[in-house]
Amino acid sequence: MKTLRKVLVVDDDPVVGKSFDRVLTGKGYAVITAASAQEALKKLETENYDVVFTDIKMPGMSGLEMAEQVKAKRPWLPVVIITGYGSPENEARAEAAGVSGFLRKPLSPEMIEGSAQQAFAETGAKLAEPVAQPAAEVEPVAPRGAVRIIRNVALFLAAPFVGLAYILAFPVVGLGMLAWTAFQAQKAKAEAAAPAKPSALKTAALVLAAPFIGLAFVVAGPILGLGMLLWFGFQAWSKLGAKALADRAEAE
Repeated sequence: MKTLRKVLVVDDDPVVGKSFDRVLTGKGYAVITAASAQEALKKLETENYDVVFTDIKMPGMSGLEMAEQVKAKRPWLPVVIITGYGSPENEARAEAAGVSGFLRKPLSPEMIEGSAQQAFAETGAKLAEPVAQPAAEVEPVAPRGAVRIIRNVALFLAAPFVGLAYILAFPVVGLGMLAWTAFQAQKAKAEAAAPAKPSALKTAALVLAAPFIGLAFVVAGPILGLGMLLWFGFQAWSKLGAKALADRAEAE
């Protein structure tokens, strides 16, 4: 079923609306009339129309004022001015509002039909115009597989250096702890020469334990560093192996 094109005719003279209805009905148009600009604006709020024909001089709001409001809200909707009082000022104001054309009374069937066809042709051309969209700036994104390979290789290369850092750092920390405990032992001996205090037992225990704590740091440091080195290497090789198996499965 073909959809009728809806034409809104705004004129306080009912003869004009009847003329449009007589010419356009039966040719693919549905003609709806309004006796004032206010009535037309209410109809436009509740229904969609394909073209609006409006007289200039009407009680209350003029057709020019209505055309300006319609074009401000619906710039795509064709508006044609019907007038028997054409003037350069009215035409300039109507053109500034963006109307599609003028019809001067008295109207003939050819004028009515030709103006409607021209308005619809203009609407179709506007809808067919492509809207230029600004080119979006797309940042290059590396493929996930490449990122994963780079990360695994970096981890594999970094593992020996991390392990070496642990090997070197732990003895230094252990020696530092040994020196600190020796200092505390000397301090405790000096305090032991003084009159006995309630914390003498605690100080004596610290003096006895200090060498063993330092020795534990010195011995454990290289072992922990070597363990970290082996763990990082194992993690890197595991990820590379898993990636190779996934690539082989995907290729098959």
